[in-house]
Amino acid sequence: MQQIPILKIGRFLLVSIQIDLQDQTVVALQEDLADSIVKTGARGVIIDISAVDIVDSYIGRMFSTIAAMSRLMDAETVVVGMRPAVAITLVELGLSLDGVRTALDLEQGMRLLESSLGDR
Repeated sequence: MQQIPILKIGRFLLVSIQIDLQDQTVVALQEDLADSIVKTGARGVIIDISAVDIVDSYIGRMFSTIAAMSRLMDAETVVVGMRPAVAITLVELGLSLDGVRTALDLEQGMRLLESSLGDR
């Protein structure tokens, strides 16, 4: 199983998923991300899925779970780089990804987090 790197950029953590997602990989990511939020005190999490071609219902639900977990730890989550095919699949599966904010790219995602932190 490959580990997904989590990078700290200022007050944010960046997770760039560059591999095919397996159930075990996403569970490990959830645990690693929770540890990283605690260790770094990050206020935001950006998950870049621009390299992800396909998702299933489990992976989609895990994105919602990661966002909820992050919020409980006082960090907002933004998913960036979603491909149209992935968005269509999530809609067809009936997954709305409640609590997950999205942006087209990394730059917009960082601006979204900066503006949301400015409101606090």
